[in-house]
Amino acid sequence: MIKFGPSGNGDAFYAAGYKSSVQMPLYLSQIGLDAYEYQCSKGVKITQPTAQKLGEAAREHGIALSIHAPYYINLATDDEEKRVRGVKYITDTLQAADWMGATRIVVHSGACAKMERRTAMQYAEKTLRLALDEAKNLGLSHVHICPETMGKINQLGDLDEVIELCRIDDSFLPTIDFGHLNARTHGGLSTFEAFEAVFDKIENGLGRDRLNGFHSHFSRIEFTAGGEKMHHTFADIQYGPEFEPVIELCYRKGLSPTIICESAGTMSEDALTMKQYYLSLQEGNRHE
Repeated sequence: MIKFGPSGNGDAFYAAGYKSSVQMPLYLSQIGLDAYEYQCSKGVKITQPTAQKLGEAAREHGIALSIHAPYYINLATDDEEKRVRGVKYITDTLQAADWMGATRIVVHSGACAKMERRTAMQYAEKTLRLALDEAKNLGLSHVHICPETMGKINQLGDLDEVIELCRIDDSFLPTIDFGHLNARTHGGLSTFEAFEAVFDKIENGLGRDRLNGFHSHFSRIEFTAGGEKMHHTFADIQYGPEFEPVIELCYRKGLSPTIICESAGTMSEDALTMKQYYLSLQEGNRHE
């Protein structure tokens, strides 16, 4: 079953009087969503008791959980000390996921800096292999590591690179950020066929099962010559991409991804807009 939800806590959550992420599962179930991505973007600071409370609330209200690992992880570093720290950040995120019952963590693919992309990929693969080994040692390999497509051109993480990173292990799932892909290709996701090509590439590169359960981020993103500049809301229609082709392709192909909205402040409302569109496709099919 396809799932929709927000990345973090939106403005409406706080405006409604809620204060803690532990309350998000209740809030999301009330407005009709079924997924939530907890943010460890600035570090894994959640305690075990709080994580367990969030997990209990999520199970009670039918909310699927994921976690965004710290933004400052750079899989592609050539600094051994930074690589060791990166592995620790990943396993810390996996541990938090295990506490709360989250099934997947999103990890930034890294930055090329001044090195060649192929060299950067080799370092990124090394870091992920080390993280996977450590996850197995710690009994945390049941949580999926999900490398993310990135929005800036000088970052590692175009679609081909993320697919290659996911080939390291069958447990890895791609995080397909359609806003990022659109930004790094300067508006390349402007036709239905362009979106379809993304889905085809995932299936050809990773197989039907991982296409079926891929992780996704979606938002409208402003870009410059270097790629991603700023996230916007669905109301900011001057920025792309459009969400309808993604939802239509998921519906036509019978896929069950988790789609996390990263709109600026309106992530819950915009996630609900996507879910309602998906439900309208289902309803329309029933009446045909």
